[in-house]
Amino acid sequence: MNLTELNRIATAMVAPGKGILAADESSGTIKKRFDAIGVDSTEQNRRDYREMLFRSSGAMSQYISGVILYDETIWQDAKDGTPLVKLIEDSGAIPGIKVDEGTQALPMCPGELVTVGLDKLAERLKRYYERGARFAKWRAVIDIGSGIPSMTAISVNAHALARYAALCQAAQIVPIVEPEVLMDGDHDIDRCYEVTSRVLNKTFQELRVQRVALEGMVLKPNMAISGKKCPKQASVEDVAEKTIRLLKGCVPAAVPGIAFLSGGQSDEEATAHLNAMHKLGPLPWGLTFSYGRALQAAPQKAWSGKAENVTAGQHAFSHRARMNGLASKGEWQSSLEQKAA
Repeated sequence: MNLTELNRIATAMVAPGKGILAADESSGTIKKRFDAIGVDSTEQNRRDYREMLFRSSGAMSQYISGVILYDETIWQDAKDGTPLVKLIEDSGAIPGIKVDEGTQALPMCPGELVTVGLDKLAERLKRYYERGARFAKWRAVIDIGSGIPSMTAISVNAHALARYAALCQAAQIVPIVEPEVLMDGDHDIDRCYEVTSRVLNKTFQELRVQRVALEGMVLKPNMAISGKKCPKQASVEDVAEKTIRLLKGCVPAAVPGIAFLSGGQSDEEATAHLNAMHKLGPLPWGLTFSYGRALQAAPQKAWSGKAENVTAGQHAFSHRARMNGLASKGEWQSSLEQKAA
């Protein structure tokens, strides 16, 4: 393992003003997104859509540090035969790959899940590295509800995340460690804070046990935020203050950077929260975005599967990428959204 090189890549992934495009939707998830805009989820349409994003030269070169790909996408070529991975590299961004294989029900823990995909991961990582991937992603899912999460669910998911991370580093690939506490419930921000604190502490304990070099990874956590069904939604300032306090208490300074997931927030909410956190600096790690839907909802709608809408789709993507790039330096203002509109 060359830790200097892993650290260089991890640091580049969280460079100021840039963030990570999560374009790793599973076949089922992207079908839902395409259904919403009336587009058939065929392999060609999925390829055309992602090619449109990766060819958004202004957005990719200025605001995107890396792209998380799905297994199908990493092997695909653009219409002109150029590998999609090469389009990403040519823009100056780093190609990455989602390597988990989804979730399964956790035995003896009703309503809880464990992420799977460790079997044969070492061999898969070797092939992904040869194709150009320099980082990977594994997502653990922790739900908040009556009596959950259990310590069992937190422990097994943290253990799997750490095993994945160690395998990545052995393959000279930077692991994005993503323990996501879902915002689907009716819990308030303090409950989210408490659960996320437990999850992060257990995750870093497991990472140390399994000898993962913290200097060669990126953390992708949720923010401390109210559940979607909570009658009292926390303010932007509250989310920023509690998230930073939470991270300072749980994330060692050795970690080069933290790239947030948007987790179901609206485009503008995710941008505003990230921006507000940068007002609370200085911070011990780089702090940026690793958004999927919050970067892509607007371009998907603008594109709607039509070749004549590619420019409109790229324009919408560039706008969201720029807004989040500004937020990752604390320079975003809501008035910039209105100007674009």
